[in-house]
Amino acid sequence: MFPGRALWTTRANARGFLEEDETMSRATYPLKLPYSVKKAAQRLAKEDGVSLNQWIAAAVAEKIGVVETAAAFFQKRAGNAKGDGLLKFLRNAPDTPPEPEDRIT
Repeated sequence: MFPGRALWTTRANARGFLEEDETMSRATYPLKLPYSVKKAAQRLAKEDGVSLNQWIAAAVAEKIGVVETAAAFFQKRAGNAKGDGLLKFLRNAPDTPPEPEDRIT
């Protein structure tokens, strides 16, 4: 692999040599992590056999996918609903105490 090149920005050519994938771009960002988080990320990256940079980039990409998928789901589920519809629904809800397992203590 080329020095400083992340795994996902390279591909093997017909002879098995790694080449830069020109469809990917990289941006640098100085990242400050709590020491315990960095140590855990280093351990997990080592277990996965990748660099810390690759592991963090993959973790960020995974989180983006989860958040964007959830946002799309809730947007689709909400449809054209407005807040006033929720208030109308809540006004018609029965006025009963919460179940014992739902009580905040």
